[in-house]
Amino acid sequence: MRKINYRLIVSDFDGTLVREDGSISDKNKKAIAEYTQNGGMFAVSTGRLHYGILPRVKELGLNGVVCCCQGAVIIDILSGEPILSGTLSHETTIQACVEMEKLGLHIHVYCFDGYYSNMDDDALKMYERAVRVKAKTVIDMPISQFVKENKICAYKVLAMVAVEDSAKVIAALSKTAFDGACVTKSADFLVEIVNAEYSKGTAVRFLAERYGVPIEKVIGVGDQNNDIPMIEAAGLGIAVKNADEELKRAANRVYGYTNEEDAVGRIVEEYGYTEE
Repeated sequence: MRKINYRLIVSDFDGTLVREDGSISDKNKKAIAEYTQNGGMFAVSTGRLHYGILPRVKELGLNGVVCCCQGAVIIDILSGEPILSGTLSHETTIQACVEMEKLGLHIHVYCFDGYYSNMDDDALKMYERAVRVKAKTVIDMPISQFVKENKICAYKVLAMVAVEDSAKVIAALSKTAFDGACVTKSADFLVEIVNAEYSKGTAVRFLAERYGVPIEKVIGVGDQNNDIPMIEAAGLGIAVKNADEELKRAANRVYGYTNEEDAVGRIVEEYGYTEE
């Protein structure tokens, strides 16, 4: 067996591990499988919730845990049960919806048993195809009212926006003081309000402690702003070539390959093992 160097590798999913067409390359699958067979530990940390990511990590043959919703939910892959779970408060969930409604945004409210959308349009259909999970639409009342009446405490509230409007929407939402929450983005067209106590950074530290791995022997790999806490928490933080410029500035290294060019598999092979 090959000798492991970095004992735990934690990777973002969309824009990092998966290609734009939604597929995971054979090279990535092979590299991850060989790494875990040799004693390394590999985990996915994503903005998606468990019902959108569990089938994909099972596709990779992983059987440990998966970190969902920016670290607010950590799920046992085999049982599907939560190991850690932290939602927004009911009041903050309502507030997030209200502020997004003021901007006329396409809103998703994420709960443990599914997600709700305030629009049923082509953008939603595109999103459903990407995450492979259908939304429950709320079009007979404002989604903030639905949240209030059903006493929902969401894991996150997401807005789908035009790429060119992303910075403007983040700036507008950031003017509001959301109690216990922060504004971030998980893709150029996805702006999110999440529980400020949890992040991909807290998830990395949780995994390192759970598996008894010194944080300096953990690699974090990502492409978006919501990956910055993970990149900064890990012993080695790597931004893929297609990463957001802000993430690249936070990373220890900017890798020379994109998600379309098997970046994660290459990182596993290059950094996962000691020199022989």
